[in-house]
Amino acid sequence: MSHTSRRAAREAAQKQQADREAAEQRAGVAARRARRRKRAGVIWLIVGLVLVVLLAAAVWVGFRALTVKDGLEQSQRLIGELQNGADVKATLEEISGHAESAGAAASDPVWAAFEWIPVAGENLRGVRLAAQSLDVLVNDVGVPVLGGGTDGGALIPKILEVTKAESGRIAQLAEEIGAVQKSTALIGPVRKGVDQVSEVMGMAAPAVEMLPTLLGADGTRNYLLVFQNNAETLALGGSAAAQTLINVDNGKITMGSQGSSASYQNGVAVDVPVEQSAIDLYSSYLVDHINTSMSRPDFPTAAKIMRAWWQRDIAPDEIDAVISIDPLALSRILVATGPIPLVTGDVLSSENATALLLSQVYQRWDSYEHPELVDGFFAAAAGAVFQKVASGQFNLKDMAWALNESAAQGSLLVWSEDDKVTEAIAGHRISGILPTDNNDATTIGVFFNNSNGSKIDYYTQASINADAVCEAGSATFTVNAGLTLPITQEQAEALPRYVQSMTFFTTFRDWIYIYGPPGTAVSNVAVNGERVEVLQQGIDDLGRPTARFEAWFDAGDQVNVTASFTGEGEFGPLAVQTNPMIHPTVPSITDSCG
Repeated sequence: MSHTSRRAAREAAQKQQADREAAEQRAGVAARRARRRKRAGVIWLIVGLVLVVLLAAAVWVGFRALTVKDGLEQSQRLIGELQNGADVKATLEEISGHAESAGAAASDPVWAAFEWIPVAGENLRGVRLAAQSLDVLVNDVGVPVLGGGTDGGALIPKILEVTKAESGRIAQLAEEIGAVQKSTALIGPVRKGVDQVSEVMGMAAPAVEMLPTLLGADGTRNYLLVFQNNAETLALGGSAAAQTLINVDNGKITMGSQGSSASYQNGVAVDVPVEQSAIDLYSSYLVDHINTSMSRPDFPTAAKIMRAWWQRDIAPDEIDAVISIDPLALSRILVATGPIPLVTGDVLSSENATALLLSQVYQRWDSYEHPELVDGFFAAAAGAVFQKVASGQFNLKDMAWALNESAAQGSLLVWSEDDKVTEAIAGHRISGILPTDNNDATTIGVFFNNSNGSKIDYYTQASINADAVCEAGSATFTVNAGLTLPITQEQAEALPRYVQSMTFFTTFRDWIYIYGPPGTAVSNVAVNGERVEVLQQGIDDLGRPTARFEAWFDAGDQVNVTASFTGEGEFGPLAVQTNPMIHPTVPSITDSCG
């Protein structure tokens, strides 16, 4: 073969090889393209499936949300009916199903997964916690406690059992909904619902947590119950007329020893540290006469004094808390218990409790000659009411109203050295502590203190006018306090001796105390009446400037005193706190500071 022929053959072979390689390359590209198309198809299929799943999940959560929404709305409607007087047991049973369905729907695992979505998830979490909280309060607390009705001796043991079991869960939910409440992502309707439920849970959690301890689950508890007499009015209510030791052991409540003013060494001071400002304003009578231990408008002071009296003169009992009630609170409690027969033949009811205990008893017996009869009557009444309440024989809804209303009006006061109890009642009237700042409200205290040992305040009436004026960065708060005795001289002379003034007969004397807002100073005082004078002004007590007046008055008289306080800074809305009196005093307030 010639050189040319060999060359042509090589070139032909090379061309064939190149063609084969090109064909193989084209086949590989096609295969890769096919594989890519296949993978793309799979990916899009997966994406499609994911979208379908997400859409289905969203629809599922939407349906669950409708269930939750319906359950919450129905529950809210029924709770409104319950507050308006609907039957507790029947309404609670109806709420139970709605609350359970809402709680179960919001507890769905798909719902939980969606809570991880930004913004929307915060709203879903808020709705879930609101639904679960309602479910726990209704079905795990309300129904077990009230399942057998609102009456019966098993009520208190039921409360103890349920609160022991559910305190941890309720505390957890309260903490969680309190955290989601801080979220800025909540939309309007969710925000409103979360705020409402969070407020309820914030109150329920500490109460449920404390109740087992308060009911003696962790050991016996002793409570000193003090009965105040508003007919001899003092800043915290009235003279400390009678006392009873209450023993609580694992839900069982029993009544122990009782005491009255005759049981104590009056005139011999108890050993309780009290600020000098209190002695300056109220004299040594604050600590050396038991009836006047309620003179200072600070229940921790009074409670410690009362405990010291009991432990010194009655028995060295360990006292875990001091609780004070008055006949005004008792009359409300009798709404819940119904009328109670007494061994004296009387029937104590919400309609007659105040008159019977604060007026009629003194017409029956002369307390100077037969104090044991009056004390015995008080003891019998206290014992009968106690037995009724301790047995659980009362309407729970009415009892809740009675206690809430009494606490709000200052007729129910509580002091305890237990930090949890102190924290739970802090800032509320039931603590018996005047506010220490002006953040939420600028509170002025006006207190009428009977200083003649009479029981004339069954008849006296008071008036209070307060106003606030702000200008040039300064605020002035002015209070006018009036006191009148709207009976005739003949009626006053016909009153029993024990109702009349111990020393002055039908002439009466009150000390009127006005406590200005924290951060202010007394700028002016004035009096209106022939026998009215300023005794002290400017003494700082309980972190507040004070003005003290003395007013003498007879039947038909009207006396008035005025004090002004000036200060700089930020002041909340003007408010007034005063004695819980037999004839309620509704202050008139004008706040031009806004």
